[in-house]
Amino acid sequence: MAEPFDTLMAVQEHDTAIDQLRRRRETLEARQALEAVHARRSALATEVAGARVEVEALAARQGELDAQIAAAAARRHEIEARMRSGTVTDARDLQAMDGEVHNLAERQSRLEEEELELLEAQEPLDALVAEADGTDAALAAEALAHEDEVRRADAAIDAELEVLGAERAALAEGLPSELRVRYEALRSRLGGVGAARLVGDHCDGCHLALPSMEVERIRNLPADEFATCDQCGRILVH
Repeated sequence: MAEPFDTLMAVQEHDTAIDQLRRRRETLEARQALEAVHARRSALATEVAGARVEVEALAARQGELDAQIAAAAARRHEIEARMRSGTVTDARDLQAMDGEVHNLAERQSRLEEEELELLEAQEPLDALVAEADGTDAALAAEALAHEDEVRRADAAIDAELEVLGAERAALAEGLPSELRVRYEALRSRLGGVGAARLVGDHCDGCHLALPSMEVERIRNLPADEFATCDQCGRILVH
């Protein structure tokens, strides 16, 4: 090979290395593990969401019952205090007050039974939510570890990319503008490879064999003249 094709292949090698580094960053094992943890946390949150809603509804109802129980108890104690005070002497009034105390006691008892049933219904839900919270906390810690690993790997890859990018830019500046434009167009269209070597009778870009007459023609071209692969269209350097 001769210039500018030595430089062109150096640019291609840098582009290939840069593409490989970017793919490595996208497919880091730690990044995939982190995405898996996020997916598990999301699924867990969805799974336990219904239980949380039910717990909140039960808690709200328990709050209402507590208020009703407290009101019934307060009213009952108020009436009982009046009955004991001696200020009410009429038998009918005392009988009515006693009946109200009895009704309030029954109401309080029913409310307390309902509250107990709610507590019993809430117990397994609380256990489910608590277990989910524990699992989520463990997953959150796992995610932090993966995030740290991803940050360190990304930083190392970014440092390599910065060096390769600077070298690549300097090399590309040395290419004739027409060749550079042609190479860039081919590279963007052909999966990142715009120039390839002729290896034996194969294009090292598409890995397909060229006809023997075409290979012979290319072999006889001047060293500073490039060919085009008739299989894939890449710049073919011999």
